[in-house]
Order: sequence, then structure tokens, then C-alpha cells
Amino acid sequence: MTVTSLDAPLVVFDLDGTLVDTAPDLVSALNHVLDREGLRPLPLASARKMIGAGARRMLERGLEADGRAVEPGDLDRLTADFIGFYAEHIADLSRPFEGVVDTLDHLAQRGFLLAVCTNKLEWLSRRLLDQLGLTEHFAAICGADTFGVSKPDPAILRQTIARAGGSLKAAVMVGDSGPDVGVARRAGVPVIGVDFGYTEIPIAELAPDTIISAMVELPRALRDLLPSHNQ
Repeated sequence: MTVTSLDAPLVVFDLDGTLVDTAPDLVSALNHVLDREGLRPLPLASARKMIGAGARRMLERGLEADGRAVEPGDLDRLTADFIGFYAEHIADLSRPFEGVVDTLDHLAQRGFLLAVCTNKLEWLSRRLLDQLGLTEHFAAICGADTFGVSKPDPAILRQTIARAGGSLKAAVMVGDSGPDVGVARRAGVPVIGVDFGYTEIPIAELAPDTIISAMVELPRALRDLLPSHNQ
């Protein structure tokens, strides 16, 4: 990235369900663990709604769906198994959503800084983005382990913005679920919801500032939310 001014507009993206359709590989990892525990696998259509709060919470939801409760120590072990399997298969089927690459290029050409703020672990996020050839687009890639907090704690978004070289007054969050809307509200930045991601609660009910149905609609939404930064 070449723009580093604190006055440069910054778009902070969620990762899973916003930039990349990761559900097939995440659900595969979940079902790998469930199978090892002698539990039935979950269909993609229902399990994709469990994504968004990190691997541990996804695994908890998967176990709850089968009526299984586990002790914290067992959950630690199962989460490690989940992450180990997922790391080896992180981009088997995961792909950027339609229009993502062109939109990132377009925004960069218009002088936007770009960053990722996700509840995925940072090293997994970087591995995924590396394998998809997307890493170079972002001034910062921050996960649940980067600052020791997860969305919707506003600290993760504020510190992601700072690490990217941006400022709160010129930042916008883009995401697909409650943690994304919540972190933006708590940090005091506008939020754009995407309606093609992973959420148990429809994005419209979460009341982001605006909603887009395709990534190619993002530049228009940004013009409406950041009129002083129109290029």
C-alpha cells in the first residue's frame, strides 16, 4: 500500500462471509472433528450460520446441535484438532466472493487504505489470504489473537485502524454479521452490511448503515457514507 496519511479513507473488512466464501472448508473441518467424536456431520446450509465468532465458538455450536456438552479441557483439545485440520485445508474450496478482487483494486486506485479485522486467528487469516493471492491488498490483517480481543470488542477495530495507518473519522467497517455491526457501533464508525454472508440473524435486522448485495456495490455505498472523501 502506498497511501499512509491519517486522512486517507480506510475500509476495514471482515473476512469469512464478507471477502471470502470460507464455509465449505470451515464446515469440512467441523465435520472432521464431529466424525472423530462419533457424531453426525452437519449440512453446509445449516452449519454456515455457525461461522463468525471464531473456531472455538463454531465448534461449540456444532456440538450443541447434536446435544453434546463438553468440558473446557475437552473443548481445548477439539479446537486444536479443528484448527490443525483446517490449516491444512484452508483454501481447498474457499474462494473470494464475486467482485472482491476487482473492488479491492478499484478502491486502492481511488486512494483507499484497506484492512482486515476478523475473529479468525491472524496466522490462519494470513495463510488463507496468501493462498488466495489477496494479502498484498491490505495494510493490516488483524485477528482474534492479534490484540487479545475479538469482535464486538471495539479495541480490535480501533487497533486495526491504527495499525493500517488510518483514523476513526475516515474509517468504515464492512461485514456480514452481528459482531461486525456491533464492533463498528462500539468503535464509532459507520458500517456496511453484506447480505450474502454467514449470520443467524438477517443482516437487515442488525441495522447497519447500509446493505449491499454484491461487492461491486461497495464503492457507491462508500461514496454515500464518506462524502468528504469522494475521489
